[in-house]
Amino acid sequence: YTDTKREEEEEGIVCSPANYVPLTPLSFLERAAIVCSDRPAVIYGSRTYTWRETHGRCLRLASALTQLGISRQDV
Repeated sequence: YTDTKREEEEEGIVCSPANYVPLTPLSFLERAAIVCSDRPAVIYGSRTYTWRETHGRCLRLASALTQLGISRQDV
């Protein structure tokens, strides 16, 4: 199954909320934490982090930044 074959089959399909959701880094991370929770997300040296662990670490970092008074508007 090739990308060209897939493009031919999808030609003429109109993207709508029923069949398409734009992918953002946050939505990707949340979905990966659910769908691929125990699969490797990051391998650094001898340490491997799963998608669940990576998602949890990101949430903890976001919480720490919020507690410091840093918000989206500060970036």
